[in-house]
Amino acid sequence: MNIIAKGAVRNALSKFLVFQGYQATRSRHNASLRGSNPKQIDTSVRRAVDNEALDRWELTVGLEIHAQLNAEYKLFSGAQTSANDRPNSHVAPFDFALPGSQPAFQNGTLLPAIRAALALNCCIQNRSNFDRKHYFYADQPAGYQITQYYQPFATNGSIVLHNYDGISSDDGETVEVGIKQIQLEQDTAKTILQPPDEARLDFNRVSHPLIEIITLPQIHRPQTAAACVKKIQALLQAVNAVSTGMELGGLRADVNVSMRRRDAGESPAYRSDHHSQAKLGQRTEIKNLSSIKAVEDAIIAERDRQIFVLENGGIVEGETRGWTLGASDTVKLRGKEGEVDYRYMPDPDLGRLILSSNLIDTIAERLPRLPDEKIQDLVGRHGLTIKDARTLVDLDDGERLDYFDIVCEEYAALRSHSKKLSVALQRAERKSSVIIANWTLHELGGLLSAQEAAFSANKVPARDLAYIVMMLEDEKISGRTAKQLFARKFKGDAQDIKSMIERESLMLEDLPEERYVSIAREIIVQNPVMVAQIKEKGQIGKLAFFIGQMMRRGKGKFVATKAEATLRRLLEVPKQ
Repeated sequence: MNIIAKGAVRNALSKFLVFQGYQATRSRHNASLRGSNPKQIDTSVRRAVDNEALDRWELTVGLEIHAQLNAEYKLFSGAQTSANDRPNSHVAPFDFALPGSQPAFQNGTLLPAIRAALALNCCIQNRSNFDRKHYFYADQPAGYQITQYYQPFATNGSIVLHNYDGISSDDGETVEVGIKQIQLEQDTAKTILQPPDEARLDFNRVSHPLIEIITLPQIHRPQTAAACVKKIQALLQAVNAVSTGMELGGLRADVNVSMRRRDAGESPAYRSDHHSQAKLGQRTEIKNLSSIKAVEDAIIAERDRQIFVLENGGIVEGETRGWTLGASDTVKLRGKEGEVDYRYMPDPDLGRLILSSNLIDTIAERLPRLPDEKIQDLVGRHGLTIKDARTLVDLDDGERLDYFDIVCEEYAALRSHSKKLSVALQRAERKSSVIIANWTLHELGGLLSAQEAAFSANKVPARDLAYIVMMLEDEKISGRTAKQLFARKFKGDAQDIKSMIERESLMLEDLPEERYVSIAREIIVQNPVMVAQIKEKGQIGKLAFFIGQMMRRGKGKFVATKAEATLRRLLEVPKQ
């Protein structure tokens, strides 16, 4: 930025960086937009909606998700994007709408946007346009936002939600939600409220590249809506389309909520304005929800409010509402603006956005595996449960899953010695994958929690864990020894695992059968009540107590399978 431009920005910042009377101005603006309600219903005295009322009404939800793209530069200027840098340190003349400045589209912002559209199964348009959405607010100094209202770059997508994604049980095993469109647009400045009536603006965020993902109104339960937002966030993170998630403000959700009677037709209370879907109730929009829990709780609050209004003879007004964490109700912010209010028009300073099919195909070929594909692979090829597979995929931004994969590869190398795997060995490896997952999730997770430490693949090298699992499976070491070795490596012991086992004589001994029988008989004689429960009442689960006693008395030298076989024979318990 040249000296003159820098001076202009400083002068403008001194004028707009702090503005007084924020709440009063906002209140006057809200008042000017309030329409007359045919029947005002006081919702402050309402009670919780009962199940019978819920059964009479159908909830419909549409989502609008704003996600900051993982891009180096802003959408329409050469200023760098930033999250935690000094306020107003990354501002170009256009970001502050200085006279004479014009937008300069940054091509690099397209790559994460295309990855996001592909992850959401959208049809990417070869030609799209930018439009101006006019409104005045201090965080938008130009008086308009550049977006893609009429011709967005991606349309007609979909996302499939599974029961393991956390959808409502009433929705069955899967729910498919249509994606109406994804549009590129610029972010606004960050407003930092300073009570009682001052707001400060950080223009670093102005023109940060955003995508707005608009779903069709096909969600009918709050829990499923929250699951949809969470999964969209996971998909965007999986393809490296976004810089941060909801927890750091990189993703925000607006929800459109409407109610209609399940047995009612068209009436004044059911206006068809909900994304062009006929016979849906009048919608309200809840803005800027910043957590998954907030999405679910805000929808519940607005659902209950609308049911109360409708059942008491009122009419739901189209309006924008707000919600804060822990609140029991939504609050009106302003009347709902429409297309006419925003005066959409093509941006005269920006040409048409043209994407080649070759570019789209190349990005599609390089797209990483999506979470559902990873889960299906873990369940189908490795034999994990859905719960463990989902946990592996979600933990540590995928780093725990990468560690699991490397351990499995090291295990295969140890077993096969680079030779072709037999079918039998492949089956054995599937069983071993379940054991490796257990160690990766639970044993490693327990040690990390105890130290309150972040995950690192260097804590226990993958080859060391693979060797521990192999020795445990081959009954060369006991489970107790395996855990001790694992904990020592976690705490930084640099010794080689194989050397540790040999030097400290940790290998299980091939004890004679008489030794197993002798210890087993001692334990049986000492516990006649439990023996009777097993033999007479069929309480086979009690056998685990006897096995544990044998392993303790064997001081790490007994093989668990041999101990169990000996006890079953003496107690006349058939092998299951």
